Amino acid sequence: MTRYLLRRLLGAIPLVLGVATVVFFVIQLAPGDPANLVLSPGMDEAVIEQTRENLGLNDPLPVQYVKWLGSLAQGDLGYSLNQRRPVAAVIGDALPNTLLLSALALGIAFLVGIGVGVVQAVRPYSVPDSVLSVVALFFYSMPSFWLALMLILVFSYLARNVWELPIWFPSSGIRSSDFDLMSPGEQLVDRVRHMVLPVTALWLVLAAGVARYTRGSLLEVVGQDYVRTARAKGLPERTVILKHALRNALIPVVTLLGLYLPVLFSGTVFIETIFAWPGMGKTIFDAIGARDYPVVMASSLIFAGMVVVGNLIADLLYALVDPRIRYE
Repeated sequence: MTRYLLRRLLGAIPLVLGVATVVFFVIQLAPGDPANLVLSPGMDEAVIEQTRENLGLNDPLPVQYVKWLGSLAQGDLGYSLNQRRPVAAVIGDALPNTLLLSALALGIAFLVGIGVGVVQAVRPYSVPDSVLSVVALFFYSMPSFWLALMLILVFSYLARNVWELPIWFPSSGIRSSDFDLMSPGEQLVDRVRHMVLPVTALWLVLAAGVARYTRGSLLEVVGQDYVRTARAKGLPERTVILKHALRNALIPVVTLLGLYLPVLFSGTVFIETIFAWPGMGKTIFDAIGARDYPVVMASSLIFAGMVVVGNLIADLLYALVDPRIRYE
């Protein structure tokens, strides 16, 4: 297992660098001059040119790329032109918020999706199965950013201006303005209230796909000989489904973990921007608009690394779900 992990991690290095290389050269095509971010408007042309020279922007692109790789190898992610501080500090502030949002959304999506899929597969082609299939298809085909806007419309605008209800779930930010004056219990409740809408906008779409995969996989498994044998032995239906059938049905569902991570991380870019959630998604969105090269490149590198790790976790979960799978 250790050799397999090392082989996968070493093989991921060219992939992550490849993503960073593409981002590095593509962002150079964006209009505007990053030197203007450092200077005040209306500065003399000589000052602008000197600033470009100091930032290394006058060097040929291959030279800039090699310098960036050299700094990266030393653990230096660069300096943010927009926020005027090290990129490591920018990412250090934003990454935990994105990990929290993504982990909650992914965990809830798989728990709810697997549960709904099992309910559908136990009673296939029944009224509950048909209703849940329609609901799952509805959310599965819905863009997460549109769902986020609808959640804000319902729980913020309509609740306050039409129904005259209190705002239970804030539509922006990660905490209230008086957060520091609250007790620890009130702070926890405040953080949860701010997370409800952005997490819901992410997990609903993902759970719909998990439910459809679980239903199809479980329906295929319950027709196998070993499931019929378990029923013939007189085992309770609950035991047959949860202990014998579901575990094998989850093997293809685990694949979704690796497939959903890129979707989840790309979705957080829009969700965090819509809800003003101070995470990696909003950070990279703002950096692209400001042509903050160091932040964009470092964020892309982090995202690529997280996707690689997610796929590795999915491979390891295969062995957990199916003991017959071993990695040598």
